Amino acid sequence: MDAFEVMRARHSVRSFLDRPLDPEAVAVLRAEIDACNRESGLHMQLITDEPEAFQAGKPSYGQFRGCRNYLMLVGPKGKDLEAGYYGERVVLKAQELGINSCWVALTYRKDKAQGEEGPGEKRYLVIALGYGATNGVPHKGKSITDVSDYREGDPDWYRRGLEAAILAPTAVNQQKFRFERDGDRVTLKVAGLGFYTKLDLGIVQYHFELGSGRRIVHS
Repeated sequence: MDAFEVMRARHSVRSFLDRPLDPEAVAVLRAEIDACNRESGLHMQLITDEPEAFQAGKPSYGQFRGCRNYLMLVGPKGKDLEAGYYGERVVLKAQELGINSCWVALTYRKDKAQGEEGPGEKRYLVIALGYGATNGVPHKGKSITDVSDYREGDPDWYRRGLEAAILAPTAVNQQKFRFERDGDRVTLKVAGLGFYTKLDLGIVQYHFELGSGRRIVHS
């Protein structure tokens, strides 16, 4: 699949099959996580076959069922943007490998979750991973003109980037971000109040750059 096919195929999944992750897929994910950690200074960790954080042995826990694998988004304090950017890079790699996912802030047992936090580090979020009972469903979102200054006749790369950006997952689907373009320079900023908006900004940035092939800056 190309990048847009992967982004369009990825939806939040909260119910997982009782099936271990394929060892080859795990090896690819770990290599991707290692590369992301080197680039970003984060300390992301893949936890596999661990039933306690999401209470996988129970009929359901919160909205989750059967989750035994997750990515711990850990890193130095103040790296919310990087946590979103590189966490989504891993999420899309997982999707490419046929592994479903869901970004999780609260609905897991923090006292049971595995993973390490070094001095000065914090746990940002957890991403549930596994083979979904379904592939999830798309949710209605904003249009590219709702989140940007896009006008008819703007460069094709800008439109593609915006189309990728509105496919990005954000907390409670809030999509509180805005793009503006000045020639080849694109800025991205938070638009309004909301939960995890800076982390969402990192997720959105990764989608835009993947779709457009251009780097952006923040204001």
